Amino acid sequence: MLERAQPNLNMARFAMVTSVPKGKTKVVKWRRYGRLAATTTALTEGVTPTINNLTSTDVTATLAQYGQVVGLTDFIMDTHEDPVLNEFSQSMGETAGQTLEAIIYSIIKAGTQVQYSNGSARNTLNTAINSTVARKAIRQLKQQDTRPLSAMLNATDGVGTVPIPPSYICFCHPNIEMDLQNTANFASGYTRVQQYGTFKPISDAEIGSFENIRFIGSTLYTALANAGSATLNSMIGGTNVDVYQSIVVGKDAYATVNLAGSGNGLTPVVVNPKPSDSDPLGQRGYVGFKMYATAAILNDAWMTRIEHGVTA
Repeated sequence: MLERAQPNLNMARFAMVTSVPKGKTKVVKWRRYGRLAATTTALTEGVTPTINNLTSTDVTATLAQYGQVVGLTDFIMDTHEDPVLNEFSQSMGETAGQTLEAIIYSIIKAGTQVQYSNGSARNTLNTAINSTVARKAIRQLKQQDTRPLSAMLNATDGVGTVPIPPSYICFCHPNIEMDLQNTANFASGYTRVQQYGTFKPISDAEIGSFENIRFIGSTLYTALANAGSATLNSMIGGTNVDVYQSIVVGKDAYATVNLAGSGNGLTPVVVNPKPSDSDPLGQRGYVGFKMYATAAILNDAWMTRIEHGVTA
């Protein structure tokens, strides 16, 4: 059997995972208490200080059910030379993973923090990702006390290896790899994954790193076609530049939700052909999946979106 082309799945592994008890609710709620300002005035002897109140912010998400089903017949199962049932089951598992990735991506790319590779609006974009906009994203996250998602990687005595500092994660399309490696965009600051001193990519899909950002690619993070400038400026596009949305996240910036006791939210379904009122000869069967899933931005300040073009 020929292998199917599969996009990389990345986002769920870096999320805070929350389970909803089965039979209780479809809504999950997180609460964050605010931070008090530092006290720089000494207490006065015998005087009770001003009583402060902690503020809180609630974030909610609602589980939804997703699924797909494909049909098969007894004739195919009895006569086909391929292991059709196994192939159908594997395909459904792959589709479930891609479904979850697409759900998370659609939610976290709606964050309010954004950096543009040029200009100040999406419809003016006609420039590739570069070191300047990447550093602005890093600065924005550091200003919000965002914690990195990966630890320090030290250099080794291997030729050409470099240390990698604690980093945020950037989910990006593989099309941007050429621009990351372009010295005109990133000078000598970009490090390919094979140059890591301690070779520990955080994902098989990791492309490389720049200062405090490590890039992970997947073709599921598609561009917004023709959403940028009408001046193409050597960028990929049709009538306008295609706009790519590369999302940089820190620790606990977003969460995924599943239903406890349901296989992490996923239930595979296999119905072999068998006689029934609607199918008296038992000619039809089905393979599918159903899953409960959702995601939520927990702290919008701990993620930012870089919008940019890609060089043709």
